[in-house]
Amino acid sequence: MDIEHTSLLGLLILTPRRFGDHRGFFSESWNRQRMMEAGIDIDFVQDNHSVSQQAGTLRGLHFQTPPHAQAKLVRCGRGALYDVAVDIRHGSPTYGQWAGVDLSFENGRQLLIPAGFLHGFVTREPDTEIVYKCSDYYAPDCDAAVRFDDPAIGIDWGLSGAPILSDKDATAPHLADLPAYFTWKG
Repeated sequence: MDIEHTSLLGLLILTPRRFGDHRGFFSESWNRQRMMEAGIDIDFVQDNHSVSQQAGTLRGLHFQTPPHAQAKLVRCGRGALYDVAVDIRHGSPTYGQWAGVDLSFENGRQLLIPAGFLHGFVTREPDTEIVYKCSDYYAPDCDAAVRFDDPAIGIDWGLSGAPILSDKDATAPHLADLPAYFTWKG
């Protein structure tokens, strides 16, 4: 597994090795023991899978508040998407900054997003599937979001037109309106 550090402390790009032959390929997308040897200690408890039918579907920026904050390991099962994480850990040297990564079935890359980050993505192809692991269970009372187009964050989603949004995402608050749910621990 190739592990790349991003400009945001704790946000990692994981690229599993693919073993291919005339039938296709095999890839180990997560191995707790190997990750612990690399200094990554996350216990995933839930897997999620969503499909977006149209290119330009934007989901996010989502997160769960404590006590049910989630780390996520995100990958693309089919199609292509642009995956984004935003650091919302107060006191962090990268607070309010974002990083984006192209994830696709073809490139096999994954984004490991620690708790304390917003997460969102926009699909680049029709019928794109996103598959991700979470370190805590879904808790509706802790479910929260920030506007995808918050000018204080300034994400370049690479869109040529208006995104396809849910009502929740279209009306989410700005980052400045959130309480300090997460604190940087250095």
